[in-house]
Amino acid sequence: MAAALSRSLPLALALSRGAPRARLHTVYQSAELPQTHLMLRQTCRDFAEKELMPLAAQLDREHRFPAQQVKKMGDLGLLAMDVPEEYKGAGLDYLAYSIAVEEISRGCASTGVIVSVNNSLYLGPILKFGSEEQKHQWIAPFTSGEKIGCFALSEPGNGSDAGAATTVARLDGDEWVLNGTKAWITNAWDASAAVVFATTDKALKHRGISAFLVPMPTPGLSLGKKEDKLGIRASSTANLIFEDCRIPKANLLGQLGMGFKIAMQTLDAGRIGIASQALGIAQAALDCAVDYAEKRTAFGSPITKLQAIQFKLADMAVALEGARLLTWRAAMLKDNGKPFTKEAAMAKLAASEAATSIAHQAIQILGGMGYVTEMPAERHYRDARITEIYEGTSEIQRLVIAGQLLKAYRG
Repeated sequence: MAAALSRSLPLALALSRGAPRARLHTVYQSAELPQTHLMLRQTCRDFAEKELMPLAAQLDREHRFPAQQVKKMGDLGLLAMDVPEEYKGAGLDYLAYSIAVEEISRGCASTGVIVSVNNSLYLGPILKFGSEEQKHQWIAPFTSGEKIGCFALSEPGNGSDAGAATTVARLDGDEWVLNGTKAWITNAWDASAAVVFATTDKALKHRGISAFLVPMPTPGLSLGKKEDKLGIRASSTANLIFEDCRIPKANLLGQLGMGFKIAMQTLDAGRIGIASQALGIAQAALDCAVDYAEKRTAFGSPITKLQAIQFKLADMAVALEGARLLTWRAAMLKDNGKPFTKEAAMAKLAASEAATSIAHQAIQILGGMGYVTEMPAERHYRDARITEIYEGTSEIQRLVIAGQLLKAYRG
């Protein structure tokens, strides 16, 4: 067990060697999480309530990266959850990762996406496709919270069309030379490395895309302005601009031309993280709505006595619980080594749309108080909206789900 984990007694107990990994039947037959995961959830919940909730509004208002809290999460093992201990990770499963991201996002959605990107989009592809040397070089330093990574796939002219990368890479002796612009990169201003996708052979289209490991900062790479966003304001978003950026030949991730495959498989797993972030936002919005409704009176009684409010709360709870089970199912399929593309897309679609709807209804329940920054409801509403867009829009999720469904029917 990583030394950092042993310094945190609650999490150390939860992550003790020999703790059983969750399986599909474990949750669905017992309707409960394994003890390991329950302890992890409580540890993350306590951290979120103590370290994140009191600061979330200020971080949002100031667009400030939560550097101190990120380092503390590194100490807890939350930035490399399914990374084996030999690379200084926590050695957990994806169900644990999903639970952790939800709880962190419940405290601060911006911090939740920072955790998600580092775990699934940056470390994920290196762990799966990297050489042993790359794993030690590019994973171990990014597990403690001192450094975080980012994932550079989207471009100004294409987002969902991942095979249309106009950023190019050419081999010049023992170096790759990158030119182009990557857009909407989460963690851009705070990252120390990026997984970058570039075209190495235009004639091969999506088969001519390769993935590269790029240190940040590095000559030839500059950052665009920080985007002024509707929500998720404590995480930086900016363009990565490559102008004759040279990196060693050894920084090719996987094989030449494998970039599209790496990107698609990484996004499958990443969608579980964004679904979990959306669950945290939705839970925070529901908590806010219930707390307010219990205290707010109308016609001499708390408004929770009103059928109209009860119906809203019931619908919110059903949407949240359904999305959570879909997300856990996708995570456990991944843990069991089974196909999970369709299930991850279902989870991301259901959770993101639930987050938007629940945050909307929370504002309705709060009325005027829901519209002012004195209450967190409006922040939850703003934070929820992006979950239907990044790592594949809701429209893309529906295409993925339909494609997988029809493929199964056609045999």
